[in-house]
Amino acid sequence: MKNASAGSRSEVRAGSAASQGNESMLEHSGRGFPRRRSSSAAGACTAAFLALLLSLPWALAENWPQWRGPSSSGVSGSSGLPTHWNAEEHVKWKASLAGLGASSPIVWGDRIFVTSQQGRIRLQQGTYPLLARDDRELSGRENPIGGREANPDAEDGAVYLIVESFRLADGKRLWEFKTPATGMLPELHEKHNLATPTPVTDGTLVYAWFGNGQIFALDMEGRVAWKRHLGEEYSPFTTRWGHGSSPALHGDSLFLLCDHSGDSYLLALDKRTGAERWKADRGKEWISHSTPLAIRSAGGEELIINSSERIDAYDPGTGKPLWHAGAWRQTPVPTPVFHDGILYMVRGYRNSDFLAIRPGGRGDVTGTGILWRSSGGASYVPSILYYEGLLYVTNEVGVVTCADAADGKTLWRKRLGGIFFASPVAGDGKVYMVSETGDTYVLEAGREPNVLSQNPLDERMVASPAISGGNLILRSDGTLFCIGK
Repeated sequence: MKNASAGSRSEVRAGSAASQGNESMLEHSGRGFPRRRSSSAAGACTAAFLALLLSLPWALAENWPQWRGPSSSGVSGSSGLPTHWNAEEHVKWKASLAGLGASSPIVWGDRIFVTSQQGRIRLQQGTYPLLARDDRELSGRENPIGGREANPDAEDGAVYLIVESFRLADGKRLWEFKTPATGMLPELHEKHNLATPTPVTDGTLVYAWFGNGQIFALDMEGRVAWKRHLGEEYSPFTTRWGHGSSPALHGDSLFLLCDHSGDSYLLALDKRTGAERWKADRGKEWISHSTPLAIRSAGGEELIINSSERIDAYDPGTGKPLWHAGAWRQTPVPTPVFHDGILYMVRGYRNSDFLAIRPGGRGDVTGTGILWRSSGGASYVPSILYYEGLLYVTNEVGVVTCADAADGKTLWRKRLGGIFFASPVAGDGKVYMVSETGDTYVLEAGREPNVLSQNPLDERMVASPAISGGNLILRSDGTLFCIGK
């Protein structure tokens, strides 16, 4: 059906009316109960309602509402997570996407949301550095998004931005939102496209941001609540290799990091209306593909940014700078994690260090806030993982480092092989690492290296996994997979 609020060229394609009607009843079944007539009647109604809820598979499913899941940590509380699978075994379902993309899937209840792009965008001119440039065999397995035959260096027709919703239980597509990409379309790296930022949801709206600056707030049925185009309202989204930062939610605000080749800024919007709450100008030529992380330190709430110039902390309520640390680093991509009052992070780029910072300071805390720093061996793109007192990082060619979070000392290193863009996730005593080659390595979490399995799907994967309801949700360029026992 057409969506009036989205304009005549935006549309939502829905699933069957019957399935949508049933889901709508479930979503709203907690509202508008009749006045209680007796305690026994109320008890019977409550018991029946709870029994109904618990009979539904999504009732016990864990939400994975944003980039890296709950608290942006990459860690799930699910049990019974899968260890072994391949294209024929333990794939509960797979669903073709309407386009291609590098964004990660998110989950709320029984709904998965994912973004894609249809159409081609001109690539940046020049040589594309390979992650596995020092390994001829591995570098031969690196590919552009969609494969080399799908990415000629030329613009070809209209470009569309897509958000899709799938049912977690069986992979049924519930709806598809599709709208033209407008304004100046940036030239990009061959590895990704405009559908690189991962969406975020609070269970009421889904916020989908794209690499040209267009952002849409959609309700859970795919209808537009509000939309904006930052590339036209503020400045073009021009940055080397294209925009990569995802939106972040905290309280009633939506945070958008726009560290670009021209004006660089951090923006806070009212999540309900899209109205600007504050804008922090960060200068020019700052570069970051990292995602903001909201935390509560001993000093109050902070918004942490990993960028080329340094690490910054802002007051999420006002945009006021609080503290900063570190020095210049080329092309930061990883996002920090926060546990027990400590930030753990990788600065990014080749042979990166990783470090622990105690937040809550003011001004330059480089000499006072950094608790420890471990040199080299960390990741170019993937973010760090904190799990059960240990830190896990993998470099671009699959050398995994496990360190003690207390002091950063290396406990072990293990080479998996593969090419790694996706960030690791963990749960049920296991660590999952996804290679671009389509192999997911499952490691036993612990102070000794133990690779439990290597699971091939033979599709290019740069998106990070989501975990919900005992399932691992994987996204290749153009396919969604649900892996479970």
